[in-house]
Amino acid sequence: MKRLTNSLAGASAALLLCSALAQAQSGATRPRRVTPVQPTGEAAETANASLGGSRAPSTSAAHAFSLLEQKQYDAALAEARQLSTADPKNSEAWKIAGYAEFYLKRYSEAAADLERALELRSAAGEKDAKTEDALAQAYFFAEKYEQALPLLVAATTRAGVKPDANTLYYRAVAEMNLKKTADAERTFGEVLKADPKNRFALLYLGQLAFGRQDYATAVNMLNRATLADPTFAQGWELLTQAYMYRGRAAAGAAADADFLSAVRAADSLARVRPDARSALLQGQALIFAKQYVRAVTSLERAAASPQAPDETLYLLGYAHTQASNFPKAITALEQAAAKTPDNPEVYRLLGFSYESSKNYAKALAAYEKGLQLAPADAYFKESADRVRPFAK
Repeated sequence: MKRLTNSLAGASAALLLCSALAQAQSGATRPRRVTPVQPTGEAAETANASLGGSRAPSTSAAHAFSLLEQKQYDAALAEARQLSTADPKNSEAWKIAGYAEFYLKRYSEAAADLERALELRSAAGEKDAKTEDALAQAYFFAEKYEQALPLLVAATTRAGVKPDANTLYYRAVAEMNLKKTADAERTFGEVLKADPKNRFALLYLGQLAFGRQDYATAVNMLNRATLADPTFAQGWELLTQAYMYRGRAAAGAAADADFLSAVRAADSLARVRPDARSALLQGQALIFAKQYVRAVTSLERAAASPQAPDETLYLLGYAHTQASNFPKAITALEQAAAKTPDNPEVYRLLGFSYESSKNYAKALAAYEKGLQLAPADAYFKESADRVRPFAK
C-alpha cells in the first residue's frame, strides 16, 4: 500500500506542476505568459494622460483641436478628416485625427494618421517629439512592438530629458514581447528606479524570473508586487505558483515552508478573486501542503464551475484519496475518466481507490485500462497482476 501511495503521489505532483505551469503561461496582459504581453488598462489611462503638449494648431485646425481638448473625439475626428481631405498636406489635421483615434482606442488607425503627420512635418524640415511619442504609444497599444520599440527607445534616451516611468514601462513590455529578455529586465529595473512600487514592472520581472526557473527572484519580485497592491490578483496567482515550484525543488523544512507560503498566497488570491480558477490553484497549494480536507473544499468549489479545467476532478479525487475518503474519490475519478478517458493518471488513481475499497474487479479493469494507455508503465502491470486473483 505504501508503494502505491508513493507512486500516486509522484504522478500527481507531476500533473499538478504541469497544471500550474500552464496557468502561469496562459493569457495576455495577465502574468501567466511571457509573450505576447498586452498593455494593461491602467497603462492605457496613463498613456492618454501623457499624449498632447504639441504646439498650438493653425487657425484652420483650431476648432478640431478644441473638440479634442473637450474629449469630443468623434467630432474632432470628423472635422480633422474634412480638413485632411480638403488639404492632404495639413499635418495638424492628420495629427488631430491620430490623437482622436488613439483616445477612441482605434490604435492601428491612429498610428497610420500619426505616421502621415510626422512625414509631413519631416518634409517641412520640422521635428515633433510629442507626436513621435504619441506614435510610439499607438504602435504599442496596437501590439506593433517592432515599430514601437525604436520610438520608445528614442523617447527614453533623449539627452537632458529624464524618462518617465510609464514610457519606460511600455519600452520594457515591447522588449519582452520581442523576446529581448535581457533588455526587458534592464528596462523594468529602470522603471522601478523611477517608480519602486510599480506593480506591473514587479509582476513581469517575477514572471521573467519564473520562466528561467529562478524561483527565489520570482518570489521576491512578486512579494513586492502584492505588498505594493494587496488586491493584485495577478501577483498573488503567480506568487502561489512560484512558491509551489520552489517548494518542489527543495526538500524537508524548506519545502514545507514554501508550500505553506503557497497556501497563504492562494488564500489571498481567493479573497481578492473568488472564482473557480483561484479555487483550483488554492486546492493545488493545499495538496502540496498536505492539507487534504481543505483542498477538497476548494476543489469542490472549482469543480462546480462549468468552466472548470479537466484536471479539476482528478485533483479532487486525489485529495479525497489522501484523506482516505475512497467513496468520494471514486465518484470524482469516475467523472474524471468520463471527461478525459485517455489520461492514464486517472486510471492509476482510480484503480488505487477501487483496490483500497476492496472492489477488486473494478480495480483490475482500471489498471488494465491504464496499461492499455501506458503499456511501458510497469506500475499498471504489477497492480493488475496483484489484484487479478481477487477479482471476481
